[in-house]
Amino acid sequence: QLQLVESGGGLVQPGGSLRLSCAASGFTLDYYAIGWFRQAPGKEREGVSCIIHNGGSTNYADSVKGRFTISRDNAKNTVYLQMNSLKPEDTAVYFCAAVPSSSYYYCLSEWVDRKYDYWGQGTQVTVSS
Repeated sequence: QLQLVESGGGLVQPGGSLRLSCAASGFTLDYYAIGWFRQAPGKEREGVSCIIHNGGSTNYADSVKGRFTISRDNAKNTVYLQMNSLKPEDTAVYFCAAVPSSSYYYCLSEWVDRKYDYWGQGTQVTVSS
């Protein structure tokens, strides 16, 4: 029953904001880096952002730099993705995923889906007027 549960998605107008949450159950996030990925219809899944186990380093896709902020609260076993200035091209299903802290290379240097052990079910984000 080790799983990640996502919430916070929905419909928002261009320029609006959403905050996504990723909560772990059955295990602690203390030993995992957490990445956010997204997938739009007809497109491959892409990495959006990642944060290492202690929050000391983060990584962002060029397309979201300056607009999105990743953070974590290990006491609450939760990781967040604050999304501001949303654009229609941000529309996608957003997933969070956990990779062991020792493999932080796949968080900070190269997002490799296969290296992530646990995945959330995904939450839909739709940016439209």
